Amino acid sequence: MTTEASVRGFFSSPQFAVVGASTNPAKFGHKVLVWYQAHELAVTPINPASATIATSYGEAATVKSISELPDPTKTSVSIITPPPVTLAALKEAKRVGVPAVWLQPGTFNDEVLAFAYGKDTDGYTGDVVAGDGGVGGEGWCVLVDGEKGLRSAGKL
Repeated sequence: MTTEASVRGFFSSPQFAVVGASTNPAKFGHKVLVWYQAHELAVTPINPASATIATSYGEAATVKSISELPDPTKTSVSIITPPPVTLAALKEAKRVGVPAVWLQPGTFNDEVLAFAYGKDTDGYTGDVVAGDGGVGGEGWCVLVDGEKGLRSAGKL
């Protein structure tokens, strides 16, 4: 279950990454990347198909996977992918020691949530922001709930 403490933990990281960052400005993977840039947060886009992503803030170099992040143990990761890809990303995040993940609405199913919250059953071990809650009716969304989280972490 996501709590305000989970959101605060997520935003306590010094670095961020977006799995599913998109070159297409109409997609949420692009919008979430731009949200981090607009808030002047250190963010790395993760996209295995594109070496860079251009936004209104300039061109950002991508990495192909969570494992390629420069310092994954100090990077919270937003995930904007279909559930099967999300599950693989969560397993990779666990393996490399990512401290917190934010699963955007539409990125998870029951299997993903079971792994995400399965700390006692060999699941993901960091903070998780996902599921019901947040300000909007769609569940926790960084585009809607992120500024409140930044405030609670003392970054806004």
